[in-house]
Amino acid sequence: MSTLAARKCVRHTGREAIARCPSCGGDFCRECIVEHGGRVLCAACLAKEAKPPAAAPRGRAFVRATSDTLLTLASVLALWIAFYAFGQFLKALPPDLHEGTVWQRAMDVD
Repeated sequence: MSTLAARKCVRHTGREAIARCPSCGGDFCRECIVEHGGRVLCAACLAKEAKPPAAAPRGRAFVRATSDTLLTLASVLALWIAFYAFGQFLKALPPDLHEGTVWQRAMDVD
């Protein structure tokens, strides 16, 4: 068995191999090898191991979008009610409070 330095890349025969893929056993140069998850793999083996992301079922996506929309509308409605109630509270305050005469009367009593 020869050393790895004497071996050549499977894809680039003019280049010396620097690593061996543990999955397929091929020798590869710096361009052909990839480190992924603490392992050194060739691009072909990495593509085999990589799983495409699982697509969410269409029904769940619709339910999720609908619930997000309803939650947003409920939040906007709750904020509108809170601001309206605060406005009604401010409107119910006596006008003397806004003019500062309530405080003056309190100071005159002392």
